[in-house]
Amino acid sequence: MPRRQRALIARGEVWDADIPGVGRHPVVVATRGSAVPLLSSLVCVLVTSSFRGHVAEVEVSVEEGLDRPSAANCDNIFTLPKRVLTRRRGALGPAKLAEMDRALMVALGLD
Repeated sequence: MPRRQRALIARGEVWDADIPGVGRHPVVVATRGSAVPLLSSLVCVLVTSSFRGHVAEVEVSVEEGLDRPSAANCDNIFTLPKRVLTRRRGALGPAKLAEMDRALMVALGLD
């Protein structure tokens, strides 16, 4: 039987993920694009419906694939196996992805 083709995953995409111990949540893929095809696990930022407006959060909107306005919380970073990414919802545009890069730098103390 042929192996099921896995959807391609790209940096900045919003996916549903079945996160062990957390449950199903949307995430934004943060792993650099050139590494995504080579890795079995990816760095992802948790998306929540709670937006507090702090510097390590980035607003994620309905236009980017969510059911309601939410936030990518760069203080909540997971390394997830690709197999737990279950459904592609959308993607961040270049400006929003640059904003997430800045928020990740703040969250990791690299600013």
